Amino acid sequence: MANNDVMQVLIEGFDPTKVQESEVDQHWKKVYGAYQNKTILQAPVTGIEKLNGIDKDLDKQCAVVTLGTIRGYIPLEFSGVENIRQLRAMTGKTVAFKVLNFDREAGVFTASRTAALEQMAEITLRKIEEGDTIIAVVRHVGPNYVRADIGGIEVKIPIEEISYGWIDDLTEVVKVGDHLKVKVLEIDKENKEVKVSAKALQTNPWPDCAGRFSKGNEYVGKVSGVREYGVFVNLEPGVDSLAPHLKFQNVKKGDRVLVRVLNVDVKKEQIRTRITRVIGG
Repeated sequence: MANNDVMQVLIEGFDPTKVQESEVDQHWKKVYGAYQNKTILQAPVTGIEKLNGIDKDLDKQCAVVTLGTIRGYIPLEFSGVENIRQLRAMTGKTVAFKVLNFDREAGVFTASRTAALEQMAEITLRKIEEGDTIIAVVRHVGPNYVRADIGGIEVKIPIEEISYGWIDDLTEVVKVGDHLKVKVLEIDKENKEVKVSAKALQTNPWPDCAGRFSKGNEYVGKVSGVREYGVFVNLEPGVDSLAPHLKFQNVKKGDRVLVRVLNVDVKKEQIRTRITRVIGG
């Protein structure tokens, strides 16, 4: 008689449904279910190893994903990336995959991220329309752009489509794993390409802000960036002015300054100023 059967006999009021199965069994249920139903799983990439013991033809570098104590191997050719450097960049991130094969006794399985992305992209392209508001999960951040996933499709969001106002360095504003609300601008179903914008969902401070910053008057702002051609000064959220460098003094990002408005161009959505006083950090 199995242990649970014995317990049902010996303990009055024993309810087997209230006894949790082991965590490993629960994870194996997910693996079996995903394999049988061709569904998608997600798990973090915890390492890079050579595949051993399941498929001799796949003796190549693999991304390792873990479900509890179960290890999954995603070979490079099924990873959706082109080289080992890009494979390393996936470590620490959660990825989607479809189970290809498994060895219950060894506690491992092989999987394909490419197959998962293809299925996700197909569903995404079928469901989204231009003008929709969707979520984009950030996968990579550069100084001037963000790469994000919208459901099997990678989108590149340039810095000018993140928000209104000057952004000096996107890596200081956006982090990997951030969930951005974006608007779908264009869809190319044939090439599986989508253009999105976070900025398009935000309220444009122009032309209203033009009435709050008048030519000849002075306002306190904060230095939001320093470039070769001038200094950007943030006057309010989404509104930055460009001022020439000071002749005898340097300013840095974060400094509070007083600026005089030289010109307000509503059509170009630009304000030109001159720094009249450095207040400090």
